[in-house]
Amino acid sequence: MENYLIIIFRTLLLYVVILLIFRIMGKREIGELSVLDLVVFIMLGEMAVIAIEQHKDSIFHTLVPMALLMIIQMFMAFLSLKSRKFRKIIDGKPSLIISNGKIDENMMKKLRYNFDDLLMQLRTKDITNIADVEFAILETSGELSIIKKSNKKKPATYTLPIILNGKIQQDHLEKMQKDEVWLRKELDARGHNQIDQISFCSFQDGKFFIDYIDPK
Repeated sequence: MENYLIIIFRTLLLYVVILLIFRIMGKREIGELSVLDLVVFIMLGEMAVIAIEQHKDSIFHTLVPMALLMIIQMFMAFLSLKSRKFRKIIDGKPSLIISNGKIDENMMKKLRYNFDDLLMQLRTKDITNIADVEFAILETSGELSIIKKSNKKKPATYTLPIILNGKIQQDHLEKMQKDEVWLRKELDARGHNQIDQISFCSFQDGKFFIDYIDPK
């Protein structure tokens, strides 16, 4: 009977501990989990199972590694927030599956992503005709983002950040067939000459969107 009480106590305790850890690590839906989040969550679950099964061992042998995992995950998340390069290493980057209405088969092969996957995810977005899709972007979470073809004469577009946290995104400028000289000239003309103070900047449909870093 005593063993059952210990198991029940450990189960309840670890349930509360894992809930608290998830709350501390931040709110995310299951479909938005990064690889890092998924690894941490799986390891936490495994530790909890082992602690319940091996109830004769000290509970601190489980709580200490759990706390360490939480600290590591929060530190990695902080680095991802501050560094786009680090974020790309950990999470990867979004991939264009359909661009300007054309399917990129080479990208699909690289990602081991087949046409059945594509059609299934299009159906979940209520897309019944692939011909209606202008852009399909496979996000780092595995979710497919869809931008439909525009009914207007102007083609459909999607937002690409050209400045993030004060740093110019050269790869996105290249996709837009622009360069840094053009960007600085356009921003100067609009009175935005402190690029290092800009948290987010995009140029879409002939318009700039600029947001500055909040003062501390």
